[in-house]
Amino acid sequence: MDFFNHIKTVISIILGLGIGSLLNGTVKFVQHPGRTKPYWIHLLWVLYLFVQMIHFWWWEYNLREMRVWTFTEYILIITYILLYFTLCQLLYPSDVKDYSDSYRNYFFSRKKWIFLLLIMIYGVDILDTLLKGQTYLEKLMPLYGVKMVTHISLCGLLAFSKSKKSFWYAVMVIFFIIFELYFISSKYYID
Repeated sequence: MDFFNHIKTVISIILGLGIGSLLNGTVKFVQHPGRTKPYWIHLLWVLYLFVQMIHFWWWEYNLREMRVWTFTEYILIITYILLYFTLCQLLYPSDVKDYSDSYRNYFFSRKKWIFLLLIMIYGVDILDTLLKGQTYLEKLMPLYGVKMVTHISLCGLLAFSKSKKSFWYAVMVIFFIIFELYFISSKYYID
């Protein structure tokens, strides 16, 4: 097995666990409809993370072009996927009893963690993109630059906002989802 296949396997295992966590957490609302109160904005953030992770999985295929790997690059990629996994676990804790069985209460109590993890993911994404080379970065610009600047800034605002008004969180997550779908379709020409 070549080194890229080794990395691809590790990425797939950890990413699969994260996506499984999102799917299991969401299906529990159907399995046990009266047990916990879902929060529609939380579910939209789950959807956004799911789309992000599927995009990540596709995007990482470009690592095949790297011929020489260092341990630092390997750790960077593993850190990247571990951040995604951690965010999945944070979005769906083992229980929300301490939060009146409400995902709304849970979401707002953990929003700083959620949005700071997203900022870390975007930061590692920038390093990962640079790892793929100048030509690859130029193919993504200027949309990639706009995405990173807006998303990091907005996550910073959301992380430190004292507001618990759903409106701003809804506007941001809808913007993030639409932006991500547009970004994917513009860069990969979905047929």
